[in-house]
Amino acid sequence: MTVTERRTEERIERVDDGLPLAVRTAWWATAWLRGYVVTDLLLDAVIGDDATHVVAGLGALGLGPDDAAETLLTGLARVRAEGASGFGVALPVEGDPVGLGGPAEFNAAVMEAGQAVVVSGAWIGLVPDRVGAAVTWHAQRAERRQLPDVGEADRVLRRELPRAADALADLDVARWRPEVADRLMNLRHRPRLAPPPGVPARCVELAARALQAADIVDLALEDDGGAVSAQEISARRAALRPLDRAARHALVAAGSPEAWPE
Repeated sequence: MTVTERRTEERIERVDDGLPLAVRTAWWATAWLRGYVVTDLLLDAVIGDDATHVVAGLGALGLGPDDAAETLLTGLARVRAEGASGFGVALPVEGDPVGLGGPAEFNAAVMEAGQAVVVSGAWIGLVPDRVGAAVTWHAQRAERRQLPDVGEADRVLRRELPRAADALADLDVARWRPEVADRLMNLRHRPRLAPPPGVPARCVELAARALQAADIVDLALEDDGGAVSAQEISARRAALRPLDRAARHALVAAGSPEAWPE
């Protein structure tokens, strides 16, 4: 296999790993910032099969000559020059603003998008907006945030997986979602991730377990399946809510270098 073929294969593997865009971007941008990967690998990993990624809004923050959109590389270079020390993740939902520290305008934008990259040191937030195969990262001011501890996030996720399995068994998961039952019976087989250098192995494993949990939640809530009453639907959502929260907290911890163990 040639170097070009190997790089293409690695790129496809990274893009198809199921990681939220913000997590993949945070991992690779941090590796680039710290000198672990070259620019080409950063762009391959983040852009993947998309047509383009651009950064907009830096001019309004005084970080560029105007407010026109710039290439991803140019935008990240401007952020790096502002004193960036790492790229982290926010994955909030209503009632659980995990990864956010403010201000309110930024929090609202991320809540709507569902994910964002938060640049520590520079304290700039990048909120992705996808239209087809094009992604625009909208830059806004961000503030310091409190993050889940990696160890605690790991313990909570390990606790919630069997709890969710028991609750879904009580709800007869095999009847209305047999594929969920299969996933719960096969928890040892997690997604295989290909992170950049510099991401702690413990965080890679945590991210894989979190993706596994998120996949179970998504499958179980995909439609109403065999649930025939509002009470059953409500019970299913209630059973999965703690697992969904644990998965998002785990991904935020695994994807944010501020939280990484020394």
